[in-house]
Amino acid sequence: MITRDPSVTAVLHGKAVRDAAPETASAAFPLVIISHGYPGNRFLMSHLAENLASKGFVVASIDHKDSTYDDQRAFASTLYNRPLDQLFVLNEMARLGRAGSGSFLSGLVDATRTGLVGYSMGGYGLVNTIGGGFSKASDTYNGAPPNHLLADRGAANPEYRRTIDARIKAAIAIAPWGMQNGFWDAEGLKGITTPVLFVAGSVDNVAEYERGTKAIFQQAINADRYLLTYINANHNAGAPIPAPAETYAYSDALKSYPFTHYADAVWDNTRMNNILDHFATAYFDLYLKGEQDKLAYFGSDWKGFKPRTAFGLILEHLSPAR
Repeated sequence: MITRDPSVTAVLHGKAVRDAAPETASAAFPLVIISHGYPGNRFLMSHLAENLASKGFVVASIDHKDSTYDDQRAFASTLYNRPLDQLFVLNEMARLGRAGSGSFLSGLVDATRTGLVGYSMGGYGLVNTIGGGFSKASDTYNGAPPNHLLADRGAANPEYRRTIDARIKAAIAIAPWGMQNGFWDAEGLKGITTPVLFVAGSVDNVAEYERGTKAIFQQAINADRYLLTYINANHNAGAPIPAPAETYAYSDALKSYPFTHYADAVWDNTRMNNILDHFATAYFDLYLKGEQDKLAYFGSDWKGFKPRTAFGLILEHLSPAR
């Protein structure tokens, strides 16, 4: 795979098997779509993708054009295309999963039960995809796409509401970028009714915490939502894979150490990944498979954690407004 320094490639050692024969004895599986940050690629959250695939989900991890390590372009493209990419992949996976499609996915995908995961700019797209219409202020952001394109998916555009896809039954937004720059306001966030698990580091200085992820969590008042906080973690809380060994060397191209693109200064990546995998599995089992017993994993007793191992985490819950 290509790393954060496009001139450096790395060998990833995963748990998946390429071209394995799919499980066909069961009914169609729920779909989970994973959307990486800017820049990134489909491998950035491979720990989560492999974990969910092993638990009975069909997982589609996107390579976002103009936003990967080797084709990164101006930010405006990412700002405009993220929600459109996510919806495109949902439609294509539904098409490929239909009986008679000719794809190996035929009969395997139940797109009527879809979960969406987005990290950073993937989270930005996710918030808009599930009903958080952009604010009027977003249209004047320095670097926004031309010709008022963001207004197409703005809260003030009545046509935007028709794009909210009821097949998306739950979402996990990890450090979603944009709130700190005014891309949403309280009125626009009222449009979110999809259940959401927000995940963030308490010292995130990219998407920000109090003005960023936590503010979205608080103002999405019509959704049932959770906020999982890694205390003293920064923007990389939970999502990125551990830094590949090939990224430890200084990069002349980036004038920095690519290692920091993946790592956190306080938390161990593998531990962060395992915690995210734990909650994501329970969350999608609950909302995509209807397994009500998984609600216990979101209680105050930290079900699934051994004694004294949940230190450093905060889990909050807010119910929809009545």
